[in-house]
Amino acid sequence: MKMEYHNSVLLSESIDALSIKKDGIYVDVTFGGGGHSREILKRLGGNGMLLAFDQDPDAIRNKIEDSRFILIEENFRYISRFLKFYGIKKVDGVLADLGVSSHQFDEAERGFSIRFDGELDMRMNQSSKNSAKKIINTYTEDKLADILFMYGELRNARSIAKTIVEEREIKNIDTSFQLRSVLQRYLPKAKEHKILAQIFQAIRIEVNEELDVLKEFLIQTPALLKPEGRLSVISYHSLEDRLVKRFIRTGLFSGEPEKDFFGNIDVPLMKVGKLIVPEKSEINSNNRARSAKLRVAKLKT
Repeated sequence: MKMEYHNSVLLSESIDALSIKKDGIYVDVTFGGGGHSREILKRLGGNGMLLAFDQDPDAIRNKIEDSRFILIEENFRYISRFLKFYGIKKVDGVLADLGVSSHQFDEAERGFSIRFDGELDMRMNQSSKNSAKKIINTYTEDKLADILFMYGELRNARSIAKTIVEEREIKNIDTSFQLRSVLQRYLPKAKEHKILAQIFQAIRIEVNEELDVLKEFLIQTPALLKPEGRLSVISYHSLEDRLVKRFIRTGLFSGEPEKDFFGNIDVPLMKVGKLIVPEKSEINSNNRARSAKLRVAKLKT
């Protein structure tokens, strides 16, 4: 594994959750540095198969040379389409490690991190037309406020949006440190890092349509899994985790499923085990793991 690119979180736990069959077919929808994929391949036999997705050209450089492995350079919201293209109708398990890779955070020019001064980009797909800079400098005040409130869970979203719009009328806001400077009044010393992280998270989710992508992906998974097939999902913030938890429980993202005459509900997935979080030792060696949550489900038979 290329540790300098990305340290895989909950590596053993998430792969154990897939209950790998030697001759099974599996999908890693967030390839990144390839850590999870390499672990899956270790557990597969000669007739097993692994397909992986990643839309980031930087991740494609980590491609694994293995006859059992196929890397698909696309967004995993198109999982059904591309599995069909490769003649795959059903799979034994799907893994998703959501969020941003260590590499993306550590590359200043990608604009994901609050630690570095880089252009406001935040695109996971670098050919995408939308970017953080475009959002900050062109979205209406109301739309900015909605994004900051919904995706950053910021109570003062309207005030922050108003300040951004006022400041950009004087001068475009193009870099991470410019944005931080513009919003300094909202960043008390004790909470500066946390609030900045919430602001950057909100913008990043909008740039990459992360919650829409997650919903589209989850909706497709039941039809792709074989009987007893496993879904293993690692999330890093409450917005993602709520969607995953709710979909596993109800098959929906809002509302409640219809009950039959006897009060039973028909949902496609069944929860496997309890919520899994990293051990203290993993958090100490990889700080990114501190907010990780792993949920596991299997297809009902």
